[in-house]
Amino acid sequence: MRVLIGGGSGFVGRELTRLLGKHGHEVTLISRKPGPGRITWAQLQSDGLPPCDGAVNLSGESILNPMRWWNESYRKDVFSSRIDTTRTLAHAIAASPNPPRSWVLITGVACYKPSLTAEYIEDSEWTPFDLLSRLVKEWEAAALLPENVAQTTKQVVIRPGVVLGRDGGAMKQMLLPFWLGLGGTLGPGTQPFPWIHVRDLAGVIAHSLGPGSSPDGPDVRPGAQVLNGVAPAQNTNYEFTKELGRALGRPTVFPVPAFVLNAMLGSERALVLTHGQRVTPKRTLETGYQYQYPDLGSALKEIVGG
Repeated sequence: MRVLIGGGSGFVGRELTRLLGKHGHEVTLISRKPGPGRITWAQLQSDGLPPCDGAVNLSGESILNPMRWWNESYRKDVFSSRIDTTRTLAHAIAASPNPPRSWVLITGVACYKPSLTAEYIEDSEWTPFDLLSRLVKEWEAAALLPENVAQTTKQVVIRPGVVLGRDGGAMKQMLLPFWLGLGGTLGPGTQPFPWIHVRDLAGVIAHSLGPGSSPDGPDVRPGAQVLNGVAPAQNTNYEFTKELGRALGRPTVFPVPAFVLNAMLGSERALVLTHGQRVTPKRTLETGYQYQYPDLGSALKEIVGG
């Protein structure tokens, strides 16, 4: 296949590019800067969609960027970097005389309201309740294709949890304090911790690009399918903390209170760490995707020891 990836130079994009290349697929990245195997977003708007069999959008300013203070400017960047790029790619697909077979958007589980008891599957109904859930609503709406295009282009929305991997994401910031023996639970520790290994998220995306790999799902709009991009194991932040400490052979006795995270990150984005959702990949499993890392033990062993 020829696959076009927006945001392909990031943490998940690098893993997806590696996986697709390993299987002989051709990848073109959409980025801000031109280069070999790339086109820019400006070129996409002016020249239209290049020939491709699948398109994926992974673009988005990191919500937990420790170098930026959570203010109105940052919030606008978080929204625009996701919604504008998604809308641009969706419009290019809709305008193409030869649209791709598959169009995959990666959003997040922030659409589901945090709860210690509720369990969410892809069929679960939800309505926006805070800033990040509104972001997911607008983000997914921006991806929708016109009905005539949706009849031939499969639309898939994947909602991942915390993406774990050696070369980026949350682990990149957590490993040093844990190595130093300064790791601990975030907030109460009892909150659900939906997660997925980066190799499995790349695998679910690649699986979704193939013809007929996803059964009919709940409508984001007729023709769209939703997959929860989380591991089958359901863990709390406490369980994750203890498992990571065991993998590293380090104590985990320094919890970070919620008020400290609120002060450091701002209360709106601290919720990502201090609250969580119990999410099940029901439909993802029904597609036949087989997880490489279905439990925390195997995932953290690969990350820490690999």
